[in-house]
Amino acid sequence: MIQNKHDYKEYVREDETAMGYHKYGYIRKHRNPIWVFERVLRKHEYYNNCSKNVLLRAYYKHKHKRLGIKYGFSIPINIFGKGLNIAHIGPIVVNNGAKVGDYCRIHDCTCIGTEAGKRDEAPIIGNGVFIAPGAKLFGRIQIADNIAVGANAVVNKSFLEPNISIGGVPAKKISDKGSKGLLYNPYNK
Repeated sequence: MIQNKHDYKEYVREDETAMGYHKYGYIRKHRNPIWVFERVLRKHEYYNNCSKNVLLRAYYKHKHKRLGIKYGFSIPINIFGKGLNIAHIGPIVVNNGAKVGDYCRIHDCTCIGTEAGKRDEAPIIGNGVFIAPGAKLFGRIQIADNIAVGANAVVNKSFLEPNISIGGVPAKKISDKGSKGLLYNPYNK
């Protein structure tokens, strides 16, 4: 979670690296709508957590919400660690009780939610997790580090073994490959 200006700069730098935008020029990078959304998300986190400036806090809250509606992202603040990589514009729904570690790549049509009828029972997801399009993760579950969640998987139980791939309905272990090679992750090179 962003606690000061140094954390904010580190989060933005790692998000930029995870998305591969550190290679792009300023104009090309800042015209990308996903990058614009991620910067606003991080600024909203910074001003919400660190600043007493009510006007900037309200401005970035409004801008975050507006861009989320425009691009189909329902991603609350203080959920994702550094190195967030949103792959595509499209519906992504994340419950505000979820916790996701560093260097996560998330695709469109993904839902990270609670168990039906329970507000506080959301997933805890480790570092270096790849979440493919259409994946649904819900309930009080834990996902270990460096796991690849397959396309259209329905994950409703915990997977505590790191470096595996899971998929299917309901999800089960399908491979020992994990997320290596699928995303930027300095822990898993």
